[in-house]
Amino acid sequence: MGKAVFQVSGQIVDVVNSRIFRGSIYVEDSKIINIIEDNNDNEQIIMPGFVDSHIHIESTMLVPTEFSRLSVVHGTVATVSDPHEIANVLGIEGVRYMIETGKKSPMKFYFGAPSCVPATSFETAGAILDSKAVEELLSMDDIKFLGEMMNYPGVIFNDEEVMKKIEAAHKHDKRIDGHAPLLSGDNLVKYCSSGVTTDHESTSLQEACEKAALGMMIQIREGSAANNFNDLIPIIKEYPENIMFCTDDLHPHELAKGHINILVKKAMSLGYNIVDILKAATLAPVRHYKLEVGLLQKNDPADFIIVDNFIDFNVLKTYIDGKLVAENNMPLIEKTEVECINNFKAETVGTDNFKVYDEGKDIKIISAISGEIITEKIIGRPMSVNDNLVSDIENDILKIAVINRYEQKKIALGFIKNFGLKKGAIASSVAHDSHNIIVIGCSDEEMANAANMIINAKGGLVAWSHDKSLCIPLPVAGLMTNEDGLKVAADYQALVSLSKEFGTTLNDPFMTMGFMSLLVIPKLKLSDKGLFDCEKFEFTTLFE
Repeated sequence: MGKAVFQVSGQIVDVVNSRIFRGSIYVEDSKIINIIEDNNDNEQIIMPGFVDSHIHIESTMLVPTEFSRLSVVHGTVATVSDPHEIANVLGIEGVRYMIETGKKSPMKFYFGAPSCVPATSFETAGAILDSKAVEELLSMDDIKFLGEMMNYPGVIFNDEEVMKKIEAAHKHDKRIDGHAPLLSGDNLVKYCSSGVTTDHESTSLQEACEKAALGMMIQIREGSAANNFNDLIPIIKEYPENIMFCTDDLHPHELAKGHINILVKKAMSLGYNIVDILKAATLAPVRHYKLEVGLLQKNDPADFIIVDNFIDFNVLKTYIDGKLVAENNMPLIEKTEVECINNFKAETVGTDNFKVYDEGKDIKIISAISGEIITEKIIGRPMSVNDNLVSDIENDILKIAVINRYEQKKIALGFIKNFGLKKGAIASSVAHDSHNIIVIGCSDEEMANAANMIINAKGGLVAWSHDKSLCIPLPVAGLMTNEDGLKVAADYQALVSLSKEFGTTLNDPFMTMGFMSLLVIPKLKLSDKGLFDCEKFEFTTLFE
């Protein structure tokens, strides 16, 4: 058998052959050289490491090296990552940055070619990835798939550029990720027939089942902004082979608490089949995306975790390529310094930039929904002071603005409900998908001050009031920082706590705010170019 570097014994979870047995695993260098079934009395459980099947690393606000240090302690060994956040800021340069930075970590990062940069033509991004650029990315061995095809109308109506990107994915034998909230019927059939293979946007069991019946892989999502696990997990009984787990967008304080292990433990506590659950967290993404991640088979890469039991489900150790990278909730990966790259040209703004002239009419108001990235559209009468429409704190109708960070343009303004601020303002340069500056506040002055803190830092997150303020700088593309992950998690928690002191009732107001400019998710949003009706897919007026 040869000299083994080490041996691990316990209950082995074989997701490939759907069985659990007592045995010993022998590891030499980075490979599993043998697996022997035996009668050892070690109760610990050995299983493949977890894979997040759809995540934007940038949404954790951590560069890949710092992301890995937080996630390995939870048993994550690999991610399937769409870098379209940084691509919207820096184009191909941003994608290459994520790939090269990821290689500095033992964690296995698998990146895709962003398919929708920008997501729509109704906003200003820092870059454009046309079909030629997408094909260039797809030709690279480091690119595993075509990123989520958010432009589903383009697929349905055979948009020339969209179809060229899909054809390029087929040409290079790469998977095509989907993004089609609420799509059903004949339009869904056409979307799937183009070759789209996954969906992470289902919000109901019925929607997920319709998509699974067409052969789509359903990525059950539990992130910081969208939480669909409870509604979707029953699908694992009817379509166990079509299920994967993902977080999509996860903020650092949540990542510090847990990752895919939380979804696995939750599913187990509900009594679903253990092997089906673990397949969704390991086998399904590895096989679907053709990843070089071990599944506890002889000659596989030695990527596995050790867990105490199926009830407490504490991850004791994490191995990647035979190397112990985490033990007893502590990362064993050293911190790595990385380069900071950016694209930020916004100049400071004044209070007058936030004025909205009162036309004496009702207005369309974005109605945010806690725990969701979709919104509702409501009609209401705004508060007016000296012919300027202002935030109505008592009725929780606050002013919202999106500021172009790539060129000097007039600020786009609107109103939003359900943020609950009683004072101050919150602002962010993390604003999907083009990542302009977004700010919500109780007065024009407070909004200007919050926005200027972002602008002076060339990217970040801010909570500002006259008596207290806090800023988390994000020097990498205005999206991420290379600071220690646990420090960023603590700082972010402090920022959220401060915003709650200001009165917000949202669980994660910065995550929710960051999606108020995402035009491909219904119903009413605000881009740097104006108020947008996501259902009609066209600009609309503020006034009724």
